[in-house]
Amino acid sequence: LPGPLMDAAPEQGACPAGAEPEPCPEPPVHRLSVAELDRELDCRSELIDDKEFDIPQVDTPPTLESILNETDDEEESFILEDPFLLNIDNTDTHSYDTSSVASSDSGDRTHLKRKKKLPDSLSLHGSVIRLSLLKGISAQIVSAAVSAASNLIAVGTSHGLALIFDQNQALRLCLGSTAVGAQYGAISALSINNDCSRLLCGFAKGQITMWDLASGKLLRSITDAHPPGTAILHIKFTDDPTLAICNDSGGSVFELSFKRVMGVRTCESRCLFSGSKGEVCCIEPLHAKVELRDHPITQYSLLAMASLTKILVIGLKPSLKVWMTFPYGRMDPSSVPLLAWHFVAVQNSVNPMLAFCRGDVVHFLLVKRDDTGAIHVTKQRQLHLHYDLINFTWINSRTAVLLDSVEKLHVIDRQTQEELETIEISEVQLVYNSSHFKSLATGGNVSEALALVGEKACYQSISSCGGQIFYLGTKVKRVDHLLKQERLTDALALAWSFYEGKAKAVVGLSGDTSKRKAIIADRMVEILLHYADRTLKKCPDQGKIQVMEQHFQDVVPVIVDYCLLLQRTDLLFNQIYDKMSENSVAKGIFLECLEPYILSDKLMGITPQVMKDLLLHFQDKNRLENLEACIVHMDITSLDIQQVVLLCWENHLYDAMIYVYNSGMNDFISPMEVGKMFKKVTNISCFVDEQVVMGNKLLVYISCCLAGRAYPLGDIPEDLVPLVKNQVFEFLIRLHSTEGSVDEEVYPYVRTLLHFDTREFLNVLALTFEDFKNDKQAVEYQQRIVDILLKVMVENSDFTPSQVGCLFTFLARQLAKPNNTLFVNRTLFDQVLEFLCSPDDDSRHSERQQVLLELLQAGGIVQFEESRLIQMAEKAEFYQICEFMYERELRYDKIIDCYLRDPVRKEEVFNYIHNILSMPGYSTEEKQSVWQKALEHIEELLLLSPCKAADLVAIHFSEQIETIITNLQDQFLLFQFLRSLLDPREGINQDLIHLPPSISEQFIELLCQYSPGQVLETLKVLEYCRLEETIQITQKHQLHEASSYLLEKKGDIHGAFLVMLEVQYTEILNMAFLTYQHGMTSELTLLENIEDTLMKTIALCQRNSHNLDQQQREALWFPLLEAMMSPQKLSGSSQCRYSESLKSLTMQVLNNMAAFIALPSILQRILQDPVYGKGKLGEIQGLVLGMLDTFNYEQTLLETTTNLLNHDLHWSLCNLRASVTRGLTPKQDYCCICLQQYKRRQETADEIIVFSCGHLYHSLCLLSKECGTVTKGQMRWMCYKCNSSNKGGKLSENFSELKKGSGAPLAQVRFVRHSESLLDPQQIQAFDQLCRLNRGTSRLALLTELSRGHSSEKHGLLSVSHGDPTTSSVFQNENFQLHLAPPPQAED
Repeated sequence: LPGPLMDAAPEQGACPAGAEPEPCPEPPVHRLSVAELDRELDCRSELIDDKEFDIPQVDTPPTLESILNETDDEEESFILEDPFLLNIDNTDTHSYDTSSVASSDSGDRTHLKRKKKLPDSLSLHGSVIRLSLLKGISAQIVSAAVSAASNLIAVGTSHGLALIFDQNQALRLCLGSTAVGAQYGAISALSINNDCSRLLCGFAKGQITMWDLASGKLLRSITDAHPPGTAILHIKFTDDPTLAICNDSGGSVFELSFKRVMGVRTCESRCLFSGSKGEVCCIEPLHAKVELRDHPITQYSLLAMASLTKILVIGLKPSLKVWMTFPYGRMDPSSVPLLAWHFVAVQNSVNPMLAFCRGDVVHFLLVKRDDTGAIHVTKQRQLHLHYDLINFTWINSRTAVLLDSVEKLHVIDRQTQEELETIEISEVQLVYNSSHFKSLATGGNVSEALALVGEKACYQSISSCGGQIFYLGTKVKRVDHLLKQERLTDALALAWSFYEGKAKAVVGLSGDTSKRKAIIADRMVEILLHYADRTLKKCPDQGKIQVMEQHFQDVVPVIVDYCLLLQRTDLLFNQIYDKMSENSVAKGIFLECLEPYILSDKLMGITPQVMKDLLLHFQDKNRLENLEACIVHMDITSLDIQQVVLLCWENHLYDAMIYVYNSGMNDFISPMEVGKMFKKVTNISCFVDEQVVMGNKLLVYISCCLAGRAYPLGDIPEDLVPLVKNQVFEFLIRLHSTEGSVDEEVYPYVRTLLHFDTREFLNVLALTFEDFKNDKQAVEYQQRIVDILLKVMVENSDFTPSQVGCLFTFLARQLAKPNNTLFVNRTLFDQVLEFLCSPDDDSRHSERQQVLLELLQAGGIVQFEESRLIQMAEKAEFYQICEFMYERELRYDKIIDCYLRDPVRKEEVFNYIHNILSMPGYSTEEKQSVWQKALEHIEELLLLSPCKAADLVAIHFSEQIETIITNLQDQFLLFQFLRSLLDPREGINQDLIHLPPSISEQFIELLCQYSPGQVLETLKVLEYCRLEETIQITQKHQLHEASSYLLEKKGDIHGAFLVMLEVQYTEILNMAFLTYQHGMTSELTLLENIEDTLMKTIALCQRNSHNLDQQQREALWFPLLEAMMSPQKLSGSSQCRYSESLKSLTMQVLNNMAAFIALPSILQRILQDPVYGKGKLGEIQGLVLGMLDTFNYEQTLLETTTNLLNHDLHWSLCNLRASVTRGLTPKQDYCCICLQQYKRRQETADEIIVFSCGHLYHSLCLLSKECGTVTKGQMRWMCYKCNSSNKGGKLSENFSELKKGSGAPLAQVRFVRHSESLLDPQQIQAFDQLCRLNRGTSRLALLTELSRGHSSEKHGLLSVSHGDPTTSSVFQNENFQLHLAPPPQAED
């Protein structure tokens, strides 16, 4: 091993692996297998003395650390005078800085595609590869590149420095400076030429430098070789020392030609491949060894390039030429393209072979040159793997080393494809080049595909030379590195992962687990003590107390946590606590941090001093509840019992006190007796919060003791459970308390608990009775307790009925048990019944009833005489008790009386009756009795809820409805019943009811009396009623609107109109009279009534005018117009106030009647009026002018629309005629079906059909393919080829539509026959498309809408359709716009 064994984790370094390693200066060692090597290391790890690795005193050479930390002023590279002084055998591995565990650009390893690992085993060939860990280089190599030549190793750093080592790992040169590194960024690619005289460095910001490795001088600094803003991914020397290739993060590849003219060094750049055509992410020039330099193929200077989609092989000489392209095919986009050349012997000749892969398949391409100078590429046998590759390296012509995505090396024989050996190198922590592929240094301006490949890219971290492979890793002493960065929390976390054995890539620790843990534990103790000191030193001296608290809250819990993880409470409560006690804030935070660990039982014991301080701290902070919770979780042996007990007495911490007495002294009585817990809840009629809490604690504590559970948590030891039960029982049934007064009542403890919560205390006793064994002592205990309970509660009057009932319910449950041994005098139950059913006391009625019901349900019914119980319950109005008893006797009809008498549960009687009559499980006799009882109380049920009663009647009493109606004397009740029964809006299914029409008319009669405003709406939904009789009823009650609705429904339109007209006249006259009498008081209300009646009348006329002739229409509309105009004929000043409103209403009548009555008829009728016929037109001047304005507007609209339509029609016909007369040009001169020329067919019936698509057919051929049909006496054709290719199987469907006369989609059909021109579907489609181009509503649609509603009669130009407003209209479209405005209306 060329290096010392590391202790915690090896430092960062380059790791060579090779099948045939070159001789090294270290002493020869025996060749061991991997397993033997591990055992040898474990055996010898204890024998290594650290002193043998001390560095000898050297005056001349500086350390590597001083080189890397030199100032920016030093621009000249350091050249070591005697490099052999830095021999590997005497290098101090501790003299170098360390770095983080993973490189900054290694990518997220959780996203790597992990395939199933095969078990590692050495093959039959033995160990063919050896892994050697070289010295650590520097902590700054977190983003680096490595390149190896025959005798040199070059390593690039993130600071822009290039470190040159010889084969003995002695540092020869340090090229560059940190100033240049700050400008250029990290070194992203390196290349050494064949004779090791030149070094090319590519940088993350795109610059390239060339160095002289003999003198260490900078020869060239190239900044314009490729587009700016892209990182250098690869830079490679070719075999020609004046020619190099570079690849940038833009995916482009450039050729660099180095020249020296007149002593000036220059560089010419030529683009070989542009990233815009596909991003190249890997390049590999063909290198030939010295003995193969004369091979004919080397004159072409071949270069292999791998893009994201294909492989290219090009020749750079004598001229640029592409010799091969090979596409990948489909694969994982995150896999890494790999290329590797090597000369192999195949068929007695040596030729280069290119291995390339992406994913889990390796392709081998053999490249040959023939006699003509052409290059041929032959595919060889592929290699299929079960893992994804991230590197491929040739060792020799037969052997290759593969690195998979989980950092495992596989040695493969190419010819046999046998896996010779596998080695895990994940411990190396390989450096990945992700940041350069993402071009982070220049802003990340790369494609997502290239960035995805870069997640696994490690091209610049692996270099091979002479049978050796160098892997650049970042293994460091991670804990020390984190400590130097003062990341103490992270350092502790990492050390703990070492302790648990969960850390990754750990090399150098002892193989023995206990020794490893001991070493790490000691190290963690040092860190913890250092952490505590640092925390106290860095505490802010000034500022708010909250700042100091936050400072310690961030640190102290971490220290406590790791001390407890290490189980070092001695350290926690001695050294660390002593340090924290120096600061009062830190001490308080420390004590508070202990609470969650105590509550989670992670910390059971505390030293007396810390416990004392903890008690005082929580007491000062008034956090006694938290303190109590901590005490009950502590190990009793670690507590100062005297101190804790005193604290508990002083601060009433009863839980803690009980815990100390129970666990520390096995005393379960003293907490109740000495603690005076009973005294806290004694003689209290109304408990306050503190007493309620205390009483509940007592009940829970007694329950736990009797159940064998410890309070407040845990269990009582099994050997103490019987003793504890007996002690607690004896304590409870004591006749007097120890400190009781002379006048104290007997059994004070039982009495106190019964007063506090009778039900819960009895539940505790019931649970205890369940656990009693059926022996003589247990029976005596139970009987004694029952006797005490009876004596305490029955002989005293200070208990409520509920409490007494709870006792007897408890007794009833115990007596009802099959194995009951208790005895209770039955007379006591009779006394309880008398007490609960006492008629002299009406207080707590519901409480008494509920208590008695629980007593009966618990089995106490056997203790009473049932007939006497029912009598007393009825007398006390305990109807639930009566229901319980009647249900036991199956007298369900009597239960109806109980519901009806109970004011609380009256509404439930309907559900009860319905359930009895509809649910199975009841006999016919029982249902009949309930049915009869309900029928007898039907009036009472109606008074209770008419709706629910009607629902019940409709379901179960439908045949008795007439009888029920006849027997109901209360008319209003009858009205409510009929409305609930007959009105469909009430929700009753009308199919269940079959009543004569007289019932409906009776309901209408009652409705007119009690709710006239709802008559019309009810008539609209009422299904069964006779019109004549109903009309008489509404007319009798002068409900005109309802009468009009019924007359219209009957078909008497004129009669319905006259009714509404009469109402209109009456309201107008009333307005005139009331306005004259009362002025403006009621004018607004009357106007609203007139308008409402007018709108209803207009709606009546509109609904029916479509079905009437002209004379009948005039009989409707003219009387309505006359009614509205009649008030305007009157003279006087009283009408002036409402004349404008009447004029507006009159105008509405005219506008609506204009849709049904011709305008001349309207004017003639107005002028025939005697008043206006004599020339008095002033009153109606506004009306007439408004009508004329409307007429002029509509006439202008119609004329304009007609002109526009004629213009459009003329233009469309001209275009259609031009299209029809246009000639057609066939694409070929033969039929597309029979493929014969159309001239060769001589049949007389055959015709030539040419379609607009250019296809030509014989008519007989089209008919044979069913592409022709007769429609309306004319032959219609379809293009067979277009329809069969475009519509597939829909050809027959199209023809079926065509035969039906519908518009089949014959878009491609157009034919010429004789001299006829027909408008075929293609022309129709073109016309429709033309219409769609004219955005907006079609003008034809406008005219159609304007003419809608015209009948066979012509009423003049004013007859505009005003049909049903729900009918769709173009004028109702929100997009409708017509830029014609009506003329302004003349002023009155």
